[in-house]
Amino acid sequence: MRFIVWPARAFLFFALFAFALNNQQTAVVRWFFGFEWQAPMVIVVLAAFAGGCVVGVLAMVPGWWRDRRQVRRLAPSTPAPAPPVPLPSAPEFGTVHPPRDGV
Repeated sequence: MRFIVWPARAFLFFALFAFALNNQQTAVVRWFFGFEWQAPMVIVVLAAFAGGCVVGVLAMVPGWWRDRRQVRRLAPSTPAPAPPVPLPSAPEFGTVHPPRDGV
């Protein structure tokens, strides 16, 4: 799997790097009341992407809070802690490890 993931990451990096190099011309973003912002095109695209991510995360926050409240409400009260279990004595040569399932 690593043999597929690293070339895919490298391709994505170089594609975005080439996009940034090909879009260095100045772009003008005109806001209300005559306010203008001039920046390279790649910065404008990156700012729009970051702004969209922020708006998306902020749109999900009320749902997260509602779900957390519901889980807390439905969760049983915290039980009393169990008494400590004594550890088995170690053999003479090293420690005993439990067998691993599925290996």
